[in-house]
Parts: sequence; structure tokens; C-alpha cells
Amino acid sequence: MSNKTRVAIVTGASRGIGKAAALRLARDGMSVVVNYAGNATEAGKTVAAIQEAGGRAFAVQADVADETAVAALFDATVREFGGVDAVVNSAGIMRLGLLAEFSLSDFDQIHRTNVRGTFVVAQQAARHVRSGGAIINLSTSVERQALPTYAAYAASKGAVEAMSLILARELRGRDITVNAVAPGPVETEFFLSGKDPATVERIAKLNPMERLGQPNDIAEVISFLAGPARWINGQVLYVNGGMN
Repeated sequence: MSNKTRVAIVTGASRGIGKAAALRLARDGMSVVVNYAGNATEAGKTVAAIQEAGGRAFAVQADVADETAVAALFDATVREFGGVDAVVNSAGIMRLGLLAEFSLSDFDQIHRTNVRGTFVVAQQAARHVRSGGAIINLSTSVERQALPTYAAYAASKGAVEAMSLILARELRGRDITVNAVAPGPVETEFFLSGKDPATVERIAKLNPMERLGQPNDIAEVISFLAGPARWINGQVLYVNGGMN
């Protein structure tokens, strides 16, 4: 499938997996809208990298849980690029802690971004994505691992998976695929924060490849789902080097 005239919105695209996905989709030939929550400098670097490689991109600030801001994000995309063909829900936050001791304030923040944010973006995607398009939500492999301290985060991603599978069926007849990508541990600032080297090494060895994933490992799968993978729909794809 040619992506030359196709358009993608990538949320949380200023850093990490979101940035890698934006760069990869641009390399595939798509025009890319780089969404960010607050780091305009990093979002600008993503846009600059795409433009320097000959691609088309611009950045839009929007809190993914704010329905008015997200509607404006989609409206800006349509005005600038004429439509929307792929939406990658990459924005997310993670807080860790034992369930019995977990801050309910942190719990609410996680669910505001990861659950409400995915719902709000998916709602606009369902209204705007053109025939032949794709909606790709980011989940996590840790949900299957049932690791202590991940209860709040894994619960939010369980909700993301449920939404993805149901939306795929609700879009019956429109030739739009909806899937969730569930990465294992990926070497990003998001993952490394708060972990000592021994913990990182232990986690890296949980999969038979004995390494952490790289953002490009995940972007490769997102690219596949956003482009040629028209017969994969309503699925959760675990991208974790065989950790499960």
C-alpha cells in the first residue's frame, strides 16, 4: 500500500515510542501531525527531523484527555493535510507502587491520560479516519506478566485493549482496522526513570532475546499496522522479544 498521500496523527510524539512512530510513518511517506502535551521543544525536534528528511509534519499541543483540545487537533489536521488515515494513540503515563499503598491521586492521573485520553482520541478517530485507515492504540505486555507494583498501570492498559477490540467491531463496514500494540520493556526515558542498572538488567533478561526493546522495534509494528496489514483487525499484538 502506498502511503504517499496518507496522513497520520501520533499522540505523545515528542519522545520515546511516539517519536519513533512519527519518524517511521514519515519515512513510509505519510504526512505526520506530531501531538504533544507540554514539551514543545522536543515536539519541534521531531517535526524538524521529519522535514529535514523531506517529509511533511507539524506539531499540535493537546491534552489527550481534553475533548475540546483533541477535536481541535483533528480539525487542524484536516485543514492542513485534507484528512486523517492513521491515528496512533501513544500518549501515556506510568506510576508504580503496591496496590495497598498506591496514591489514589496517581491512580486518577494514570486513568485520565491512559484511559480517558485513549477514549477521547479514539472517539475523534472513529469520526474522522478515512476508509482504508487504521487506529493503533498502545497497551503493554506487563498486563500479562502480573508484575507487582504495576496494578494501576496495567489496569489502565487493560481498558485500552477492551476499547480497541470493541471499536474494531463498531467500525464494521468502513474498512478501518483497530488494533492494540503491547510492547515489552523498551529503552526509553519513560521506562528507565527510577530504575537502577541492576533492575534494568534483570528486566532485560526476561525475554529470550536478553535485551530491552528499542523504540524502533515498536515503530516497525505500528508502521505495518498503519500500512499493509489490512487483514489484522481487533487484535492485541505483543511486541516483547518473546517475554510472554
